[in-house]
Amino acid sequence: MTSKKGFRYRVKRCFLLTVSGIIAMMIAVILIFSVVPVPFSAVMAERQVGAFVSGNTAYRARSHWVSMSEISPWMPLAVIAGEDQKFPEHWGFDFAAVQSVLDSRQRGEMRGASTLSQQTAKNMFLWDGRSWLRKGLEAGLTVGLETLWGKKRILTVYLNIAEFGPGIFGVEMASETYFHKHASQLTGQEAALLAAVLPNPIIYHASAPSAYVRGRQQWISRQMEQLGGTGFLEKYHLY
Repeated sequence: MTSKKGFRYRVKRCFLLTVSGIIAMMIAVILIFSVVPVPFSAVMAERQVGAFVSGNTAYRARSHWVSMSEISPWMPLAVIAGEDQKFPEHWGFDFAAVQSVLDSRQRGEMRGASTLSQQTAKNMFLWDGRSWLRKGLEAGLTVGLETLWGKKRILTVYLNIAEFGPGIFGVEMASETYFHKHASQLTGQEAALLAAVLPNPIIYHASAPSAYVRGRQQWISRQMEQLGGTGFLEKYHLY
């Protein structure tokens, strides 16, 4: 009996030490990337490995880090308008978003349920898929980003690691690929078009936008105006 208790104690202790080690490692990584440019993300690594395994040797996950000052203010405004209009106000989670998504789709509007903070945590650290484990890790990482980074840093990292098309990651690479200009030169309509493909950049294409993408682009443009234009970013110290 004593040996069984001892075994259970060792297993429990090993489990707690493992979890504590993972948490400590994640906190350390979050702290490092609070000031250091993010060179790659989990999504980029997953896409590259997947392409290699499938024999697609031509695929390259490409990105080019830029600071917020090197990005047109229309771009952060566009992703907020299209993906997470409560971004400046929430602490990583928008619990009313799911119902809002259902209501907005019934009205013909188009927006996502995950916050930009959650998307940043998922894109940077986690794998694709749906499971309670991944959702739990995403929630913990989201809290870490909100606590240790702040809104402007989250938005900057998001814009640099978001996938905009096959092998195209980050707004600078997307701007160069689709518009042959730097991200700092993007117009409001161009920013809205890039934001329009974010829900699924594998299906939706900025280079050949479908009627759905064009409709979403125009909806995002209207939302950008309703938010107050780039003054919205200044109001919440996001740019």
